[in-house]
Amino acid sequence: MNVGEESSAAGRARGHELSATDVTVAYEGVDVVHGAALALRPGEVTVLVGPNGSGKSTLLRTLARLQRPRSATLVIDADVDGLALTSREFSRHVALLTQGRPTPSGLTVRDVVEFGRYPYRGRWGRTDPDGRAAVDRALAMTGVTELEGRGVEHLSGGQLQRVWLASCLAQETGVLLLDEPTTYLDLRYQIELLDLIRDLADEHGIAVGAVLHDLDQAAAVGDRIVLLHEGRVIAEGLPEDVLTPRRLTDTYGIRVEVDTDPVTGRLRTRAVGRHHTRSERLSTPS
Repeated sequence: MNVGEESSAAGRARGHELSATDVTVAYEGVDVVHGAALALRPGEVTVLVGPNGSGKSTLLRTLARLQRPRSATLVIDADVDGLALTSREFSRHVALLTQGRPTPSGLTVRDVVEFGRYPYRGRWGRTDPDGRAAVDRALAMTGVTELEGRGVEHLSGGQLQRVWLASCLAQETGVLLLDEPTTYLDLRYQIELLDLIRDLADEHGIAVGAVLHDLDQAAAVGDRIVLLHEGRVIAEGLPEDVLTPRRLTDTYGIRVEVDTDPVTGRLRTRAVGRHHTRSERLSTPS
């Protein structure tokens, strides 16, 4: 997935700021997100982390208007009420890659990527003069151009994930939301996807919000980290300020050590289980 001047799916997209305040979401009458606030800024990658059930995906889906909140204020570029826009208007500003998208049958890769152009086609299927070029760029960015004529039912899980991402990029929005985007990807494509996320922010000014489970990946790609626990934002800021040993240990309920990789200079974490490390086991008297 190489990003070049001619292969950018964000060719005409302009980064937008998406801010949310007082976000409260309930399932069956029980609040699962409590008064959360979050701002996604152009040219920045914001990563949501936290244990399972902490509300990360629910908050992200609420930002994308796929989850109806009990209360929320959603503002685009400081003056546009995001909740007042029509679905089509909102989709020109914000795209979301969800978890577990279905595998459609009888469609080619290009057909699926073209789904991303729906905000521009009009109610009666009006032509989309920029659509073909946008789809071509999205296919190239995600490395699936050679697969464009293949039926998606014949793809691997990792290939299909990249195709759905290409559909989001073809949407050409200023805000991109990604819910666990590295799921199903092997190591190579995980790293290439993280590189692509950085390119979208750094080179094209896109505001990116992502949910990640891997704390090291979050620290590597994120400008800002948002840590959630039991539906509440408990910390937000630079990776080194949020991902501290005490805070992570308290949040995840397991001892977490944090240091700096001597080669990359990046923050890295290590959860310590009951059996500790091999050296500790070998030094334990029998």
